[in-house]
Amino acid sequence: MPLSFNRPLSLRREILATTILLLIQIGLALGSVRTEGVTADESGHLAAGYAYWQYDDYRFQPENGNLPQRWGALPLLVTQPRLDPADHLDWWRESDVWRVAHAFLFDSGNPTDRMLWLARCAMMAWAVALALLVQGWARRLWGPGGGLLALALCALSPTVLAHGPLVTSDMTATVCLLAATAGWWWNCQRVTTTRLAVGGLLTGLAAIAKFSAVLLVPVFAALALWRVWSGGGLALTGGGRTFTINSRPGRFGILLASGILHGVIALGVIWTAFGWRYTGMNPTVEPTGWYYKSHDLELARNDHVGAAVSWAQTHHLLPEAYLQGFVFLRAHAEARAAFLAGDYRDTGWWWFFPAAFGWKSTEGELLAAVLVLALAVMALRRRTHMADRRLRLDQSVPLLAFGLVYGITSLATPLNIGQRHILPLYPVLFIFAGGLWHQLRSPLGRSLALAPVVLSAAAALTIFPHPLTYFNQLSGGPANGWRKLVDSSLDWGQGLPALAAWLPAHRQPGETVYLSYFGSNDPDHQGIDAIPLAPIYQNYEPRRFEELGPGLYCVGATMLQDVYSIARGDWTMENELAYIRGMAWARSNLAAGTIENRIVDFGREETGGLWHVDRLRFARLAQYLRVRPPDAVVANSILVYRLSEREVQTMVDGSLPSIADLMAEAADLAD
Repeated sequence: MPLSFNRPLSLRREILATTILLLIQIGLALGSVRTEGVTADESGHLAAGYAYWQYDDYRFQPENGNLPQRWGALPLLVTQPRLDPADHLDWWRESDVWRVAHAFLFDSGNPTDRMLWLARCAMMAWAVALALLVQGWARRLWGPGGGLLALALCALSPTVLAHGPLVTSDMTATVCLLAATAGWWWNCQRVTTTRLAVGGLLTGLAAIAKFSAVLLVPVFAALALWRVWSGGGLALTGGGRTFTINSRPGRFGILLASGILHGVIALGVIWTAFGWRYTGMNPTVEPTGWYYKSHDLELARNDHVGAAVSWAQTHHLLPEAYLQGFVFLRAHAEARAAFLAGDYRDTGWWWFFPAAFGWKSTEGELLAAVLVLALAVMALRRRTHMADRRLRLDQSVPLLAFGLVYGITSLATPLNIGQRHILPLYPVLFIFAGGLWHQLRSPLGRSLALAPVVLSAAAALTIFPHPLTYFNQLSGGPANGWRKLVDSSLDWGQGLPALAAWLPAHRQPGETVYLSYFGSNDPDHQGIDAIPLAPIYQNYEPRRFEELGPGLYCVGATMLQDVYSIARGDWTMENELAYIRGMAWARSNLAAGTIENRIVDFGREETGGLWHVDRLRFARLAQYLRVRPPDAVVANSILVYRLSEREVQTMVDGSLPSIADLMAEAADLAD
């Protein structure tokens, strides 16, 4: 039988194709995280969620979403790992989620790998829910074929595969935000008790998934205004009777009342998530203590948001932990160290997320975006009946409103630490891309419509099992990703198990290994015997100031760019003078025994002098490593250098001219 793209798709075949695509998505996603270590944020999410369930206590990072943290910890309610406040009373008093989480995963005798695997399997449900939501929405707009096309793009997207099973809030928030938008638009078509309840519930779930749910307010407002001013009656069903509201003031009043009811229901969901108790810390869990970072300074701000939060706190409008999470996130979103293609800033770039989208989307996704835009322009220029044009726009308006609000906000935010923050924009693209199947109906057109799926499938297979590190070939591929983006766009600490497997086969007998990685994993747990090299996260565990020598230097991409350094970017004369003085001070005092050879993260416990010197030394070394080609790259995220005695001595103790000569040699080798 000849191949025909226009044969009707039976329900049976549609279900079979859906099942196959979902199984491929699950297999690729879980197959990837099976070999990945705990990422930087996962330990905190998992420990916090388990504390929520076990102790009805919400002191730990309420800024990251009650719902995803609870969801990830659900399987632990069966396995019952140890998390006892009595083990670390001071850490609980300080709400220090990172120290508690490290002990929970690595120091309490709990089965770390099994806990993480079960939690990730639970989180995978959100990725599947997103795929089905995308398919259902696209199917409603474009028919079964369009739904399957959208589903395929979603299931094969490296971005979705990477973040779907991680114990973080990004995927949960994406599903809830999109579903809440759909629920509100459903309500805008016909107001019923059921639609109000469902819409309010979805809005509430979005509110406890991530604080980006605040963007639903302008999205809902835009959709309501469109519904009011675009014409047509609004159906109101209640008491077994249906009324049609035709006047604009009437439609506005009904939708305003609906919005208020959505807010009331959402408020109930929030209170339920926090145990219907204002105080975030359970008084039966000792000690009560305080939050990790106080919100007093934020509340003291003389602005409308600070005043509103203060009023809500005074009148107990929202749970204390929820308010704490909001002000914490607001304060930390205003300035955050970030890296973009060789540049460093604390307040971000307007083009960060457009660049991240262009570099980390598959060629198929980029092609789909171009085709969707081209067809949209053609549709606007085509002479069609005004009613048909309005119908198309009416069907697209919820996606357009959500995409525009979220996209414009992403351009303005200074929080530029990862492509994952624009994850909610991808399903919008996938749903619109489903329209390619509907509009390109010739055999050639259908082949063009399938091209994005084929390209995305090739990308998903070639990047397996490291989807988080995906960069398209137009940007230079994963091998050059570290030159453009780091942190959760590339190196989130997930590569440590791969390094542990690589070292035994490549480490020379007696060779010293130095490790500088970014994340909350534990090298000892992975069986890596290495000297820590200026780590970011050491959970305040003391370490020694070690003289550097030849050996294997294993450096995570985020650390290589030294994003969170006191001396990030180009090496300055000020840094050089501080380093020379610091090294002389450290060596003389260590030799004389006048200071203890002890460093604790971020200069804690009166070890700031050695910590400062250690950070400067690493920043000086990183200047060279960013020029010198690595001897190996592990899991696309950890660069390995076998440095000679000359290289180390020059970068640690050499003069600036000798360093310049060495770097020139490395640059020639790279060329």
